[in-house]
Amino acid sequence: MNKNYIELLFEYDRWANARVLTCGSALTMEQFTTDLGGGFRSVRNTLVHIFGGEWIWLRYWQDPPRTADEFSELRAKRDALFAPQSLPDISSVGSMWAQVEREQIEFVRGVTDDALQQKLPFRGGQIQLGYLMQHVVNHSTYHRGQISLMMRQLGAEPVATDFHQFMAEQHLEAAG
Repeated sequence: MNKNYIELLFEYDRWANARVLTCGSALTMEQFTTDLGGGFRSVRNTLVHIFGGEWIWLRYWQDPPRTADEFSELRAKRDALFAPQSLPDISSVGSMWAQVEREQIEFVRGVTDDALQQKLPFRGGQIQLGYLMQHVVNHSTYHRGQISLMMRQLGAEPVATDFHQFMAEQHLEAAG
């Protein structure tokens, strides 16, 4: 795993998140918050979960909690910042994401190949930063897939966010 690979993954992640936010903006307020019975209940709550996840991992990478109490404090802060009720509409969710995205871009730009190999504490062991960063993109991809299903349940058209679509739109055009 190297810096170029991580930069590409996070470029893809931002592209896919932007597409889902744009797609979600076509929903009515009622549709956006309708409880569809899934893991995070609504399109809004699932988006908030994605962005809260990206936020907490970024904080973890910047300053890994040294104790269980520090980790609990970090989770409590995430839960307060990313409480779905405090982000009632697509605009507020998008604004919160824009803040996280700016910090994430800065972090990804500053990461080095050596830093990606650095091991961080994780569930009683250690894991390389690069693998944790890859996990974040995979986590967000998984939940964007759930949003696609929710969009169909709401009678709306989901948007393609597959990696190959990103590559075709963003990188093959540039190479051609």
